[in-house]
Formats: sequence, structure tokens, C-alpha cells
Amino acid sequence: MSQKIHIRSASASNRVRPLAATQKYHRIFTPGEEVIKAAQTHFVRGHGTYEEGGDLKASVAGVKEQVNKLVSVRPLKSRYNGQVGEVLVGRILEVQQKRWKVDTNSRLDSALLLSSVNLPGGELRRRSAEDQHMMREYLQEGDLISAEVQSVFTDGTLSLHTRSLKYGKLGQGILIKVFPSLVKKCKLHFCTLPFGVSLILGNNGYIWISPTSNNVEGDEGGFIQNLEEVIPKDIREAMARVRNSILALAQNYMMLFDTSIIFAYEESLKYSVHELLLPETMVDLAVLTQQKLSMMEDYEFIN
Repeated sequence: MSQKIHIRSASASNRVRPLAATQKYHRIFTPGEEVIKAAQTHFVRGHGTYEEGGDLKASVAGVKEQVNKLVSVRPLKSRYNGQVGEVLVGRILEVQQKRWKVDTNSRLDSALLLSSVNLPGGELRRRSAEDQHMMREYLQEGDLISAEVQSVFTDGTLSLHTRSLKYGKLGQGILIKVFPSLVKKCKLHFCTLPFGVSLILGNNGYIWISPTSNNVEGDEGGFIQNLEEVIPKDIREAMARVRNSILALAQNYMMLFDTSIIFAYEESLKYSVHELLLPETMVDLAVLTQQKLSMMEDYEFIN
């Protein structure tokens, strides 16, 4: 049985990707590049920027962020700096007294307090010593969870909570890691895609891909997993295709949100799942996705 072998040179594998400098929306700024011209005087200099000759320039490579008059550049390669209310995907590292230590891709490990989780059965009561002894039965080392940032301590440690039923322990699925700056901040980070796949776009750069569940889970408190459920082959293939499509967009520094991922998935159908990992296919997929996004935004602007 013959197999195709792809051989590429070192120069081809390290070539400059075209989208980093040509993206119309959410483009990447390089150090020293002009962010705002001197003519636009109504701005406030934020992190990642400096003034030179009246112009506001980027001091780091990253994505421009503007809130009213405050303009900043968020570094592309950096640890996650959490903010209250953001959705995260994390991994349990250690079970401590009355809390779990969680890896959330930030500078310091985050904390999930025992009082910040829903107990099995949805009970609302004070946590007892018996609950502390059973903490490892709820969540143990290596478990993946979805959570929300409840508060930020003075040293930068994030305090998490999973009190909503949409948060909790994650079951079968695929976890991938991208730069946190590539995950676009949206109103909804829990996405149900039209081809049987669900996404959790963590603001910390951890993205969880799982099959769409038809069951409404109301009473397990976020601790029950579907590890014995058999996932159909077509759903597993769709999950792998979504995973490779996201990696192609991230490899070319494109922003990740539900629309861009759906467009990338649609463009990937002309390739096999394995071909999506080839460098040439990744660039082609990112270019076609960017074209569809530009056409959509131009259409919305006209109307």
C-alpha cells in the first residue's frame, strides 16, 4: 500500500506568513509600527505603546485594543492576564485544603475554592469537613474544567468559580492551546457549531472541542463525565477537522471566534483531515477564511 510523502525545505517551513501584515481587521502590529497618527490627538496611551513625534507606536508585537480613548497593544506571545468575568478552560494541578490549584496558562496558578463550586445534586449549603475529605472525588489531578474568573488577588492569582451549570468538569473532547491574544473577546464563548461540535473558547488560550450533547444536565453539579458514551465516527472526524482548522488559523495569526472557525471548517472540506496539517494547506485555508470574513464585513458595512 503506497503512501504519500511530503518533503519540504527549511526555508519553506519558516517562510513569512502573508496574513500577519495584510489582515484588514485585528491585524498584528510590530514594534515601532505606527498605531495612531499624530493628527488623531484624542487618545490616551496604554500598555504596549509609546509616543514618538506625536505618533502613537507599538512597543511590542501584538493586537491593537481600544476602549474609548485608551489605546493599547496586547502582546501576541505572553502569559494570560485574567479579568473578572472571563471564561477559562483549565487543568487541575493539585488538591489543597479547601481549594484546588488550577493551570490556566497565567503567570501564577489559579485557585478554585471549595465554596465556589456546585455540590453534586445542586445542594446549596455551607461546606463541611466531610466535603473537604471528598474533594478528590469531585475533582482530582489532571481533570479539565471550564470556569469563570470571580476575582483577581493582589499578587495576580485568579480566583475561579463554577457555580453556573454550564461550568464544571469536562468529559470527552480535544484540548488545544493557542496564544491568548488570538481568542477574540465575545459575548458568548460557548459555541454550538452546526455540524455536531461544541466549542469553549477560553480567554486564556485553551480551546475545548467536544461533541454537542443533547442531554440537559441539571442535577449533577458539573462533576459527571460522559466517558462511556460512544461518539459516532462522523462526529469524531468533524472534531478533528475543527481542531486542524483552528490550528491553521492560529498558525497564521488570525483571530479565533465562532464565525472564523465556521468559515475555516467550510473551506477545509475540500481537503482530507490529514492534509490540513500541511503548511501549504494551512496558509491556503487562512487566506480563504480571511477573504470570506472581509466580504462579510464589507456587506454588513454597506447594509
